[in-house]
Amino acid sequence: MAPSATQPQNTTTAVPASKQKQVGQPLEASKMIYTYTTSPREVPDEATANAGDETICTDHMVVATWKATTGWSAPELKPYGPLTLMPTASCLHYATECFEGQKVYRGYDGKLRVFRPDRNAARLNMSAGRISLPQADPNEISKLIYALLAVDGAKWLPKDKPGSFLYLRPTMIGTQPTIGLQAPKEAILYIILCYMPTQDTPPGGMRLLSSPQDMVRSWVGGFGFAKVGANYGPTVLAQQDAAQLGFHQILWLYGEQGECTEAGGSNFFVVWRRKDGKKELITAPLDDRLILDGVTRRSCLELVKERLGDELEVTERKYTIAEVMEAAAEGRLLESFAAGTAWFICPVSKIQHREHDITVPTGPGGSPGEVTGKIKGWLSDIMYGRTEHEWGVVVSERE
Repeated sequence: MAPSATQPQNTTTAVPASKQKQVGQPLEASKMIYTYTTSPREVPDEATANAGDETICTDHMVVATWKATTGWSAPELKPYGPLTLMPTASCLHYATECFEGQKVYRGYDGKLRVFRPDRNAARLNMSAGRISLPQADPNEISKLIYALLAVDGAKWLPKDKPGSFLYLRPTMIGTQPTIGLQAPKEAILYIILCYMPTQDTPPGGMRLLSSPQDMVRSWVGGFGFAKVGANYGPTVLAQQDAAQLGFHQILWLYGEQGECTEAGGSNFFVVWRRKDGKKELITAPLDDRLILDGVTRRSCLELVKERLGDELEVTERKYTIAEVMEAAAEGRLLESFAAGTAWFICPVSKIQHREHDITVPTGPGGSPGEVTGKIKGWLSDIMYGRTEHEWGVVVSERE
């Protein structure tokens, strides 16, 4: 039976040793103040929602403020609208900002679900700790999300549209109005719910361009493992150049050997046959903290180990673009895919590295190959309620 959103989720979050113990009021979802909109928006069709330059959000958002001297305020569910910041706010100058990316799914059984929300809440805490922002009980963060979905879910993801989703964006920003590099003494946590286009089915499959030789996305000792805004803004320039050449994303390489790390903002996987004949699913490791510990990534690995362990070895290790090229040349490259919240499970059909094209086998027309398709199907079944699973957490709604 799928767990209910009202049941506590077990989470473990490492608090950095440099983080001072927080004082004051903890974040408590039970103290939520409800202020409902008096100007409800019309729900657009999906094409209209994703056509403009502005992301369309639902009627409400959740906001909680924090001060080092007093702790967390009572959170408020309020009409969606602008935030008020001073021009000297820490996040505008020193990148004290982190966020999460999650989706909420309207199941084919009519129920509303979120996928492994405990993992996202714990990761938000981890990211916040990396940039000296406050932390909160992950279960309380999840409860704030459930409260927003309880109010806006039924209207914006109606039961007559099974198989649809909306995007959740919990965000924390440092707001202390002080010029000068220091740990913020004020912060805001806010949660919004919005539209996002479906990206996992590009015609012909995803096409990747390897990263420029003078750019890296992350580095050992840096913050590539944390979901902070500073991980993403500096990659846009390379992404723009790739798009002009007809590629969907950058395959980010690291080091002189060209270690494969991430595909854009997604984790990157390869399925190949090793030289000893064994089929292997391989992805970059977490131990050097270069890549994000993606919730979708983790789920892919766990499902494959559980369901395909007898036929497919799962490996997390450093591997290079040269190894991928060699496997392709020898006919051992079987599949590749990107995995994340935005792109979900997206088959890769082509990689270009230093003007050398690597053709990656896919299904017909760039559709998922055998392994990619199984993983995508398993996850989709959990997310949309075709299969009951503890990862698919059912959220109560106000009709």
